[in-house]
Amino acid sequence: MKNKFSIGQMSKLHNTSIKTLRYYDEIDLFKPNEVDPETGYRYYSVEQFKLLDIINYLKALGVPLKEIKKQTSNRDMDDFIGTLHTHKQTIEEKMQELEIAKKKLEIRIEELESLKKIEQIGIPFIKEIEERTIIQLRESIQSLYDLELSLRKLNRQFHDFASIFIGKVGLTLSVHRFERNCFYEYDSIFLLLEEVEKWKVVQDGDLVTTLPKGAYACVYFRGVHETAPEYVALLHRYIMENELEPMGDFIIRTIVDQFISHNEDEFLMEIQIPIAMPGTKKREKH
Repeated sequence: MKNKFSIGQMSKLHNTSIKTLRYYDEIDLFKPNEVDPETGYRYYSVEQFKLLDIINYLKALGVPLKEIKKQTSNRDMDDFIGTLHTHKQTIEEKMQELEIAKKKLEIRIEELESLKKIEQIGIPFIKEIEERTIIQLRESIQSLYDLELSLRKLNRQFHDFASIFIGKVGLTLSVHRFERNCFYEYDSIFLLLEEVEKWKVVQDGDLVTTLPKGAYACVYFRGVHETAPEYVALLHRYIMENELEPMGDFIIRTIVDQFISHNEDEFLMEIQIPIAMPGTKKREKH
């Protein structure tokens, strides 16, 4: 009985659960050397130890059981090296994806932490903003129903970028619609891409575009989309009173809503609109 090990003994010797050993048997990956025909007990031999070591080694590296079975069946050195190379590439791709996810989370944490300190709520101001890459779907959005359906369209087509929506979704409202008092009919929905995502962008017609670098009139406010029109109007008055010229659409972005905080005093939205400062065009001509 020196070279006869029960499944329980194999489990303890190799730190592999009995359930796992039984599963390996079922899928013909690692079968017992002997099965008692009367009791059904499984017995293994010392010659099988190395094979189980290799299986556990490859499994610890994350190699799928299907590939492990292929390797242990063929036992070809070139195949073994190829399996390791393939899995190394898989790991590198996963590491890259995790690094992108980490950076996206860091950006979101930094933004939310900084926004907790904002005191200039409901007061328009001007700031310079760098160019931003967005995925934009141009269609009329008149309700929450329309908004969610449009968002799902973006999600289906660009699911690689949609893993973290918080603070990245925005709507646009043209100055033309505003002047016609069409406050609740938006022109498009967009998803703001982080810097770390841009390398993955595949140009797809008009969907991938940019928000240009330049001066933007902005205002933060506490509320939801239903309260946005009054702040769009506030920002428009600010632009007119300061002799600024709108150079694009109003951009309305939800940063903190009921899905992040139950406290309505913490809700936060931002409206931006690109502008030309007084005399800008005249200076450009010279």
